[in-house]
Amino acid sequence: MNNSRTGALAVGALLVAFGVLFLLQNFGLFGRAENLVFLILFGAGGLAFLYVFATNQQQWWAVIPGFVLLGLAVLIGFGDSLGAWGGALFLGSIGLAFLVIYFIRRDFWWALIPGGVLMTLAVVAALGENLPGEMTGSIFFLGLAATFALLYFLPGAAGQTRWAIIPAAVLGVMGLMLMLSM
Repeated sequence: MNNSRTGALAVGALLVAFGVLFLLQNFGLFGRAENLVFLILFGAGGLAFLYVFATNQQQWWAVIPGFVLLGLAVLIGFGDSLGAWGGALFLGSIGLAFLVIYFIRRDFWWALIPGGVLMTLAVVAALGENLPGEMTGSIFFLGLAATFALLYFLPGAAGQTRWAIIPAAVLGVMGLMLMLSM
């Protein structure tokens, strides 16, 4: 069997297995071990995707589900004890996946955009309960501005990211205006 067919069968089997597990969960068959079961499953799934990437870096896409599943595993493992930090941790894990893609493949400069946006959202989620709305809005716009400014000043993009100064400037002005309106 060729690799693409084997991979498709593996994904199909995984989806069926998750369906069966969720059905068993709905019947309450896991009891008190429910969180542990899903912690192990999501953690193992995340590690499996990262293994795919580690053994073949041409499979860069595997970093995204790997970090997402590991972020979910941490959320399941810590439960409600994380509070607002749970959302920040999950968003940060997704953003980290895109940043890893960029650092592995410097020609994928585009990965900095979702990485920067998600990291900015992680900061806003972490600080959102303790700051006034205008301040979190300002942090959001300034974080986005910093993301696009980074793209503009990126040395390896060979002129492909010169456009990024425009959204950086607009978002920076919006962030400063929100900050000054407080």
